[in-house]
Amino acid sequence: MATKELAGKQIDVTEEGYLVNTSDWTKEVAEAMAEEENIEISEKHFEVLEYIRDKNAKGEGLTIRALGKSGITDIKGLYKLFPGGPLKLSSKLAGISKPASCV
Repeated sequence: MATKELAGKQIDVTEEGYLVNTSDWTKEVAEAMAEEENIEISEKHFEVLEYIRDKNAKGEGLTIRALGKSGITDIKGLYKLFPGGPLKLSSKLAGISKPASCV
C-alpha cells in the first residue's frame, strides 16, 4: 500500500493505484486519476463511473459485457472512453477494487 496525493488529499492506494477506501472517491479524485492515465474526463466518463459505483455498492459483479449493456455506451464506446482495458481502468477511476476478472 502507498499514499498518493490526489486532488489535494493524501489517499491510500494499492500498488496498482486502486483506492484502498472507496469512501475516498470524489469526482475531483477521479479527475486527478484520469489525468495520470492521460484521459480527459467527460460527463460520459462520469456516467460510467457512477454506474460502476452503484453496481459495486449493491454487491453486483462487473463485466465488460454488462457495462456495454448498461445503456450508457456500447463496448466499442467503452474502449474509446477507457483505452487499453476499459473494465480495469474504469473500475480504478470509479474508486473500487480491481475486478476479479482483470489480470
